[in-house]
Formats: sequence, C-alpha cells, structure tokens
Amino acid sequence: MKGMLSFKHGVHPPEHKEITAGIASKRFPFPSEVILPLSQHIGTPAKALVHPGDHVERGDVIAQAEGFISSTVHATAAGTVRSIELWPHPNGTMQRSIRITVDPNSTQMRRPRSIPRWQDVKDVDLSKEIAKAGIVGLGGAAFPSHVKLNPPKDQPVELLIINACECEPYLTSDHRVMLEQPDMVYEGIRIGLKALGITRAVIGIEGNKPDAIEMMRKTKPDDMDVEIVVLRTKYPQGAEKMLIKAVMDREVPSGALPSAIGAMVQNVATAANIAAVFKTGHPLIERIITVTGRGIRKPGNWRIPFGTKLRDVIEHCGGLTEDAAEIVFGGPMMGQSQANLDVPVLKATGGILILTNDECKRQDIMPCIKCGKCVEACPVFLNPQLMGALAKAERYEELVEEAHLNDCMLCGSCSFVCPSNIPLSQWFAMSKSQMRKLVTS
Repeated sequence: MKGMLSFKHGVHPPEHKEITAGIASKRFPFPSEVILPLSQHIGTPAKALVHPGDHVERGDVIAQAEGFISSTVHATAAGTVRSIELWPHPNGTMQRSIRITVDPNSTQMRRPRSIPRWQDVKDVDLSKEIAKAGIVGLGGAAFPSHVKLNPPKDQPVELLIINACECEPYLTSDHRVMLEQPDMVYEGIRIGLKALGITRAVIGIEGNKPDAIEMMRKTKPDDMDVEIVVLRTKYPQGAEKMLIKAVMDREVPSGALPSAIGAMVQNVATAANIAAVFKTGHPLIERIITVTGRGIRKPGNWRIPFGTKLRDVIEHCGGLTEDAAEIVFGGPMMGQSQANLDVPVLKATGGILILTNDECKRQDIMPCIKCGKCVEACPVFLNPQLMGALAKAERYEELVEEAHLNDCMLCGSCSFVCPSNIPLSQWFAMSKSQMRKLVTS
C-alpha cells in the first residue's frame, strides 16, 4: 500500500464492505406508492408540472428544473398523482413532494423518449440532453451534472477524473457498478470527454477493490486515453479535493472550483447513468443502493426506484433485527440518521445502513485534552480543536473568518479520532446552518 497514491492526513475506519461487496445487484419490486420531493439535488427545487388526479407513465417529466443549478424530476413508476404536499425528507425537513399511487396493473415499461446519438450532438449541447434526463452526481452531493460539464470559460478543464473510490465504510454500490456495468462506465466517460472538449481521463479506485480494478482494466477500450490509478485505501480518499490531490498532486484553492486547476471529478455511477441516457433514452429514475449493516436481515445491493419509502425497503429486505438501533442514509462517517420510516430514497441515496445497539452506544462527552489528534486527521489542514471551541461558544463569525469553517467538508475524521468523544463534525454542521441563517436574515 505504501507505493499507492493518496493525500496527507485522513483516517482508517473499519470497512465492513464484505457484507455486500460480493452480492450482485437485483431489481427492487415497485412499491404501492412513491414520494418524489421537488428537491433531490443541490440548488433550486424543481417546479411541479402535474396536478392531483393526473396519470403519469414511468419516465414522464413531473417537475421541471428551475434555473441553471436545478434538476428535472421524473416519475419513477406509472400511476396517478395523489397529491403534492409537504413530506418528510431525508435531510430532516419537510419538503414539497409529489405523491404517486403506483398502478398495480401497469407493466412499468418506460415511456419511449427520442434521444439523439451522442456522437452527433454538438459538444455544447450534450449537457442539455443530460439536464433533460435529470442526471445529478450520484456520489452523495447530488450536484446537477450538466452544470459540472459547463465549467467557467476562463477555467478550461484538462483532465476528467472518475471517482470510483467509495471510501465510506459499508457502501458497495459503486463497486457493483464497476463489476456489472464497466462498458457503460466507459461510454459515460466518452460522453463526458466530448462534452468537455478534452481527450484524457483517469479512474481512481481504492486498492481494497481488486476485482473492480481487474474488471476496469480488462474492459478498457484500446482507443481511449484513460488511466486506471490504484489509490491507497484511506478515508476520505473519495472527497473531491483529496482525489484531485492524489491523482494530479494539485490543490484546489479555498473557495475555488476544481476547474480552477484544470480538473473535473465525476462519480463512476454518474458516468454509467449518463451513458444509459443515450443508450436507452431513459432518464435517471433509479440507481443501485446498498442496504447493509448488522441491523437488517437481508443485506444486499438493489436497483431501487426513487421515491420508494424507507419502510418498504426495510420490509423487502427481511425487516430489522431485534437489536437494530439506528438507520442512516449513506455511510457512518457522513450519512444522516433517519427518524421517520416514511422518508423516500432519493437520487443522492447511495446506501441505507442499519446499525445495532452495540454499534450505537452513547458515550459521554469529555473535556478536550488538546491532544492534537483531530488536527493530524483533518484532510484539509484545519484546526478542529480551535473550531470546536469557537462553535461551542457560538462565535460563528470568527469560526468562518479566522478558522475557515467554509473549507470544512464535514467528513467526520476529527470526530472519529477524538478520545473525548466530542461531536466536532456535528458542531461544525450546526455552525454552518447558523451562519446561513445569519446571512439570509
């Protein structure tokens, strides 16, 4: 592992990927209803185009993107619009959502869409077709992909980096994409290169996925300038800035985009789904999601329609174990705990993790002993010890201006290593929220 590329600092949490890494993805059955929030992405929520009582087919546009940084929402199952109402969202808020009663007699065939051959589309127009399909980054941030493929004109991209690290413990959905859809990944890379007007790409894969590395090497087209780079297994290797540092040995300046140093990062599942748009004409209405942990009876990787409620996922996966204690959307480091079984899976949901009582024992928060472990772990070289003190004292302006809160990506590395069990990452998340309120007030 010493010779593998990586970044400085970071942590090594237990991986637990063996639970589902070897389980092939299966199609999830359609539930009785789907709940589709108008906000499943970074940016402005989409605008609903349907009304209660409308019949929709699978793949129909039901909400149109509002503005440049937004994303279109499609019906993920054929049925009847029951209502447009506030509904529990995985981020803990109530969001306007389209509630569709699924037609039990439908074949659930997608409505045909006319999509041009991507080879015949002008470079500048490719992102428009991707926007129509509602493609967003599937690595967790859900940033609209068409925006990424339109970098500022004064910041030309020279390298497309495919993020296949999947550094979060437990999650294996990206791993399965590489094993099951390598040709789609490469086709998506071709489309991304054409859209950016460049010819070179790199696929970064952590060394703990030898079968995926072998598959991607074996299926690499001879006519593509694509390099497969094996990276050291370390968290958060898959974070955009960390991956760029490992692959290009360049640092993204504070507050700048990766395009400022000539890079663009795209998740491996995003690339595969971009290819699917042009191969099948289907928009983004489902994805492979890992359902895992000691608290679920039948862990696995499932191709789940967006809008499927958490309770339906749990039921189909055998139900919770007797000692199940916490449900997390995402991984244990950056995922969000869920308090309502009616929340739907979204475009950004890469995994559902169910932890047991033994794994969720609440520990007392002790005073900071100034050991410096958090400083040694921080991948962006902040001082979490100082930041924690400022956050606790609610000195938010100093936290931003002097301690550089905005550079914190809430990776949780500081909380993971803290011997005093101080929830530093959670404090920083609350501080960011408070700052947003102060700015908008």
